[in-house]
Amino acid sequence: MMKMDATQLSKIEKGLQQLKREQIPIIADILKVEKDELMTLWLADQIYSVVKDEKLAKEAVQVAEKKINFKKRK
Repeated sequence: MMKMDATQLSKIEKGLQQLKREQIPIIADILKVEKDELMTLWLADQIYSVVKDEKLAKEAVQVAEKKINFKKRK
């Protein structure tokens, strides 16, 4: 199990350090929230960080959503 100290957690909370995917179960346990809920928020942050400055960000996210939905139907 990966350890996390208070300083590291504080930096994540303040947005000074990015949460890593493998840290999600640890944070979920600390915050007493569902891992899937935290994973959803983490994924949303990942997407946002990629498209936030793009003029066509909203359109790109909508296309990605259609691709995800299409793939689920297969």
